Amino acid sequence: MAIDRRDTSRYKTFTRRAIILGGAQAGAFLVLGARMYYLQISKSDEYRMLSEENRINVRLIAPLRGRIVDRYGTVLASNRQNYRAVMISEQTPDVQETLNRLARIVEITADEQKKILRDVARAPRFIPVTVTENLTWEQFAQININEPDLPGLQPDVGETRYYPFSTQLAHMVGYVTPVYQRDIDKSPDEPLLRLPGFRVGKSGLEQTYDTVLRGQAGASHVEVNAYGRVIRELSKDNGKPGAEVVLTIDMEVQKYACERLEGESASAVVMDIHSGEVIACVSTPAFDPNQFNTGYGVAAYKALIDNPYLPLTNKSQAGLYPPGSTFKMITSIAALRKGINPRETVHCNGKYALGNHLFHCWKKGGHGSVNMHEAIKHSCDIYFYEMAKRTGIDEIAKAASEFGLGQTYDFEVPGEKPGIVPTREWKRAATGESWQQGETLISGIGQGFLLTSPLQLCVMMSRIANGGMAVKPRLTRAIGGELVPMPPAPMIDVDPAFLKVVQDGMNGVSNEPGGTAFRSRITEAGFELAGKTGSAQVRRISMAERDGGVRKNEALAWRLRDHALFVCFAPVDKPQYALSVVIEHGGSGSGAAAPVARDIMLKVLKRNLVREQASLHPTDLPSHEGHSHAPHSTVEQG
Repeated sequence: MAIDRRDTSRYKTFTRRAIILGGAQAGAFLVLGARMYYLQISKSDEYRMLSEENRINVRLIAPLRGRIVDRYGTVLASNRQNYRAVMISEQTPDVQETLNRLARIVEITADEQKKILRDVARAPRFIPVTVTENLTWEQFAQININEPDLPGLQPDVGETRYYPFSTQLAHMVGYVTPVYQRDIDKSPDEPLLRLPGFRVGKSGLEQTYDTVLRGQAGASHVEVNAYGRVIRELSKDNGKPGAEVVLTIDMEVQKYACERLEGESASAVVMDIHSGEVIACVSTPAFDPNQFNTGYGVAAYKALIDNPYLPLTNKSQAGLYPPGSTFKMITSIAALRKGINPRETVHCNGKYALGNHLFHCWKKGGHGSVNMHEAIKHSCDIYFYEMAKRTGIDEIAKAASEFGLGQTYDFEVPGEKPGIVPTREWKRAATGESWQQGETLISGIGQGFLLTSPLQLCVMMSRIANGGMAVKPRLTRAIGGELVPMPPAPMIDVDPAFLKVVQDGMNGVSNEPGGTAFRSRITEAGFELAGKTGSAQVRRISMAERDGGVRKNEALAWRLRDHALFVCFAPVDKPQYALSVVIEHGGSGSGAAAPVARDIMLKVLKRNLVREQASLHPTDLPSHEGHSHAPHSTVEQG
């Protein structure tokens, strides 16, 4: 039988194809197996981690903001529950209808509704969006009761900043506000700034210690589905609360000073003359810092801006005023350094001639012959015109700078203004004109170009009372349980005998008959104060007004009246505290400012024993871990 060679050829061709196909299949399985080994064995840990990340999300939790307390632990800024309502848009068929129903319970303006609708449109439908917050308990309860009729709306409780003393500490403590884009631009790597509802310090100590008060963020580990919706919370770390800041303030004194200055555009500062610790720092009127946290309405904010008493200005350190007769102690020190004998007398008949110009004393008939003690006691302008003329502006400016005027102190509260202590060089730089001798005379009584703040006047008073120690004001005692270091203050190169002359003159002002503040003295033994009145003009007084006798402040419009000032230290025998009071357009220092200063100082002195007993030491700092402001005229009246 013959063999068909064509069949054999087909067989061989089939066999080769089978082998090639089989080899390809084997190679494919080999590559697939190698890939599976690579993915499942070699890279198993990496892909397991990626898988977990897809299933478990880590979400930041804003920490509780640190508290601010006074020297005795009284809470000045804390946190409280924030009753609010949030909306999950996927749970309501009509967002607008839900908002309309909510508006029957809580007032929501048309502009606020537009913002809410915009926020809802931007956010994923399952993410809660804040609709309203800072609700009262009654409002919050009503929302809870009506929840079935408010589809998509959920009651919620968070934390918000709270200032229990409101206006009484507004300028000092400051306030917080929501985060704005500019805040994020300043710190792009700070994740806390991107959290909904997070607040940052915008004023006062809240701004100065913002990063310290923020604390450290916590985290919540939640299980999510493929759409990112939360299924359940696996673990939670609330983070670390912000550090507590302990101030030098005595809230009882602060509160009393605010009440004593109520209704005035004024400021008062109290300091410990040895340590520089600020016991009270008041500026009235003020604003409610809680409103900046919850949101000032347009009308309410406009009322603040339009108020002639300038409640948004921290007058204690940014209010600038001619110091008036309170500057006469500086002129006295400069004159004593120049070699002038304090017992030498100058005759005051009410007028002082310089060339063809007459400078007047506040007392029309004059004071007669007075020495330095009597000139301070009676606030005689003629005496200090003469002392300023003999001494010169350069020596006067030098003494003013050494005793704290015309400068800032790196005070913890932002917004300090240095004021002006004029010199020959300053005037040439500022006006391009030469210094005139008449300007030296009016500088000698605290008028002219001179501008000071109440804080500076208190520092000046402290350095005079403590024997020439150049203390600086400080407001913070401790941060996070650790005392803030207090470097020793340098001594001013001044003869103690010169300071004694000035101190005795101030004692005469308050405690000797005829002194300009004798009627406002402290009569209780051991509490006596030594002070100096001042009335600073805000306009030039014409001869017609002077001769016609119509210069009574009470007959003038408020803005035309003199500023009233008073500075003092106490007790006289053993000085411990200094105080400055400035009442804008208050009239005379003796009539308006001195009585207020007396009352505040008496309050401070009577609390002295309590203050010493509760004085903070490194070993017994209070622990609070929980958070639940042109040249002026030439006449000065003492």
